[in-house]
Amino acid sequence: MLEGIVRESIGKTTAKKLRRDGYLTANLYARGVENIQAAFKRGEFARTVRNKDSLAFPVKVGDKELNVVIQEYQLHPVHGEVVHVDLLVAVPGQVADYLVPVVTHGTPKGLKNKGVLIISKKRLKVRGKIEDIPAKFDLDVSDLDRDESILVRDIEAPANCKLMDKPHVSVCGVIKSK
Repeated sequence: MLEGIVRESIGKTTAKKLRRDGYLTANLYARGVENIQAAFKRGEFARTVRNKDSLAFPVKVGDKELNVVIQEYQLHPVHGEVVHVDLLVAVPGQVADYLVPVVTHGTPKGLKNKGVLIISKKRLKVRGKIEDIPAKFDLDVSDLDRDESILVRDIEAPANCKLMDKPHVSVCGVIKSK
């Protein structure tokens, strides 16, 4: 379980001190839950996120243990390190919007015809209860030829869930290389 500290002050100077000491600032929130300003060790946070097997993962901040989902993160403009993360508390039974990652596998047929695989949506917005939300959408792209794509309407939504992205938006596709 990832452990963090509660931030007493949420000012710019204290955030800079925490980042200099190797911490990552975070905001934990949900509907009906009081916001918590926290900080996590950057390396432990990255290790936890890489090794998670579901969409939600447990954290302990102060004396509270919560299941959270990464909603948004901010990168440093120069060296690309994560400097801040927004974590949505996954309240059981509560309907919310979650961003679910898209993973592709297979080699498209269109690559032999001078095509390039483009992934335009890395995460899809899904509305539902956390119990019904999948860990990821796994798409097989091996049947895609050049100038073909997989749209949001081609992806089947899990039971008791709804895809919130527009149906005509392309998730991934093979385009002609230049």
